[in-house]
This record gives sequence, structure tokens and C-alpha cells, in this order.
Amino acid sequence: MNEYRIEKDSMGEVRVPKLAYWGPQTQRAIHNFPVSGITFPPVFICSLATIKRACASINQKLGLIEPRIAEAIMRSCDEIIEAKLKDQFPLDIFQTGSGTSTNMNVNEVIATRSNEILTGSKGTATPVNPNDHVNMGQSSNDVIPSAIHVSAYSQTKELLLPAMELLHDAILDAQARFAGVVKTGRTHLMDATPITLGQEMSGWAAQVKYARARIESALPGLSELALGGTAVGTGINAPEGFGALVAGEISALTKLEFRQAANHFEAQAAQDATVELSGHLRTYATALMKISNDLRWMNSGPIAGLAEIRLPSLQPGSSIMPGKANPVIPEAARMVAAQVIGNDAVIALSNAAGDFQLNAMLPVIAYNILQSIALLASVTRLLAEKAIRGVEVNEDRVVELVHRNPIIATALNPIIGYDKSAEVVKKAVQEKKTVQQVVVEMGYLSAEEAARILNPVVMTKPGFS
Repeated sequence: MNEYRIEKDSMGEVRVPKLAYWGPQTQRAIHNFPVSGITFPPVFICSLATIKRACASINQKLGLIEPRIAEAIMRSCDEIIEAKLKDQFPLDIFQTGSGTSTNMNVNEVIATRSNEILTGSKGTATPVNPNDHVNMGQSSNDVIPSAIHVSAYSQTKELLLPAMELLHDAILDAQARFAGVVKTGRTHLMDATPITLGQEMSGWAAQVKYARARIESALPGLSELALGGTAVGTGINAPEGFGALVAGEISALTKLEFRQAANHFEAQAAQDATVELSGHLRTYATALMKISNDLRWMNSGPIAGLAEIRLPSLQPGSSIMPGKANPVIPEAARMVAAQVIGNDAVIALSNAAGDFQLNAMLPVIAYNILQSIALLASVTRLLAEKAIRGVEVNEDRVVELVHRNPIIATALNPIIGYDKSAEVVKKAVQEKKTVQQVVVEMGYLSAEEAARILNPVVMTKPGFS
């Protein structure tokens, strides 16, 4: 049988589970928003606790909160950051659009734990009050946008960018290993002139490199924090300079660079910096999908497909077909890419739906941007470690396809002309012969000339054969 304690807020009495650290406003939100069962990720709650800790520290330094209360608040925040109270944040992301419910959830948990530290018993309101002390100098309207920036910045910097560097390095290693492997190029999924596997992989490496630079370019926008703007950006009920002081404190706590927003009205009315980051994540997601598709095509077979490469066999691929192994890591990467592209659409629409001085779709923006970062970071590492690093080349197959490829007749254009080269291609296809055989049979070149001009290695370089 559940036991309860009675808590009060401005709307009256609320029964709260006796063991819970949250208070009446959180309990009301639990009842009001049983929507999805999806809660904020731990990094977002950690960022909120970091913000609350920084505010308590500055408020103490400014003489606005007595030391024992500030120290209890900071200790409680540290426990949240260390994930010691991780079961105390049950609210659905589909809630009030400002995220006020979650801001108050964190305020109440911090206040209750602080009171437990100071008095030995759970109580949400005294001596530490969630509004008057934990939320001092703040509003949900500047706290939640700031938490989005802090969490997205930290996850991008600490998880995603290192994973992208790992993938880039893995592709460069593979590029060097296969620099001399000449294979059939393809456009429109049709045979084209030869290319080296290293050249093909260099395109992948460049995509990852450029995507990483784009994502890094979004970090300065995320480093601006709305804190200090309070309700509508004017800074009412916050000391002058509060935002800059708290941003400095957060920088010291996280070892990352944050600063007060240049314009508080923009910082609270919109999430443009998050939309910018999401757009770059979407671009990277499309690059991952393209790379994954290339890997899947080249790995296809092993009999009826291209079978140019072998990806590592990680698990049985079928519940009915014995011996089948599928390209599971590229498949996972494609699904992540699709999810990130969808998340970007949600983020963009949510930002566009803002009204006047507050974007009122902040929780779903927070959830989607953090999910995109986490998914991309995880699957990027998998693609590097369990796919790219283990690629092997079926060299006999690759060589066979190159020499059977009639499009190598392109090298004949400067010598015998486009029309005669087209005749050679048609005859080679019809008679199932190589271009080299046919061009000699038709008397356009000697055997020695054909061998020299139609060398696939030469065709992978600029100039004329």
C-alpha cells in the first residue's frame, strides 16, 4: 500500500508519495500529462542541476541567500549531477510548452533534498523553498532554453565530435589500405569509368570532415545562455549582471565556454541556435545514409550482387536462411539517419511555432535535439569500429568487373572519337567480349596500343590515356 504526505502549493493540497523528493507541482504534472511515457534524458536533468547550482553559488556570493541554504542547494545539485536521484524526474516531455513543470520538478527535488540535509526530514517548502531559493533570479522561461543549450553543447562537444573524428580516421585508414585497388565507378547505379576504392573512400572522409566542421560552427550560438532574462527577457527579479555571472559559473563547472545571451529577447523567444545545430546534424545524417548505402551495395551478394567488399559478419542474418549475414551496422546507421531527419523537422516546426516572448514548444525541442546527438554519436562509433575498420576487398571480383566494364571505352574518345567508341561498346556488349578485344578486331588500334590506352589504373588519373 502506497503511503503519502500532504504538500501544498498555490492551488491547494496535493498528496505526494511519501518517499518522493518531488513536491505538489510535480505531482500535478504527473496527473496532467500521462502522454507518452517519454521523459527527459539524464543529460538534460544534469544540465538543469548545473544551472541551479551555479545560480545558488552566485546568489550566495551576492548575499541574497544565506550560506547554509546555498550550500545545501549546491550539495543537492551535485547529487543530481552524480545521478544519485535519477528516479525523481518522472515527467513526460509532452507537457507545458515552457517546460515549467520540469523546472519545478527539479526545483522541488533540490529543495526537498536540501531540507532533508538541513533538518533530517522530507519537506518541500522549508527552510529551503523551491521558488524563493532554488529558483531565485530565474524563470522557467530562461532556465529551460539555457538547459537546452548547455546539454546540446556538452553532448556535441563530448560525444558527437570525438565519434566523428574516430569515423574520419577509420575511413582515412581504409582509404590508405585500398589506395591501389582499381574498381568500377558507377553513376545512376550504372557502370562508369574506373576509380580506385581509395578515391571513393576519400569522398566519404571529406563528407564526415565537412559535416564535423559545420557542427562545430554551431557551437558559438549554443554557448549563449538566456539566464538573466527571467520571464520575458527584461530581467525582472534578477540582479543586474546576474546572467553573465551565472554563465561564468556554469563555464567553470562544465569546463566549457558559456556566456550571457547578447539579446535576451531573442534567446527566450526563439531557439534558432538549436535549429542551426539540428540542420547540421541532418546534413551529417544524410552523409551517413549515403556512406551506408555505398557499403551495402558494394557488399551485396555474395553471388548475385556486386560482392566487391566484405563487411564483418556480426550475427546470423536470417531466421530461415542458414549462412546469411547482413550489413547490420550500415542498416542501423540508415535508421538513425532517418530518425535524425525526422527530429530536425520537429525542431524546425517547433521553433517556427513560437509566439511573442517565449517559444512554448521547448520540451520537444530539447528531447529531439538531444536524441539526435546521442543517436549520431553512438552509430558513428559503430560504423567506424564494426564496419569500416573491418572492410575487406574481394580483389578478384573487383578486377574481373573492371575488365568486363565496356565503359572503359571512354578512354578511346580522344583517339578514335565518340562515335567509333560507341560502336566498340555496343559490339563488346553484344558479343560478350572485352573492349580491348573488340577495338583490336575492328582495326582501330593495335594490340599494344589497346593494352596501353585501356589500362584501368591510368584511367583513374587526370589526363589522356
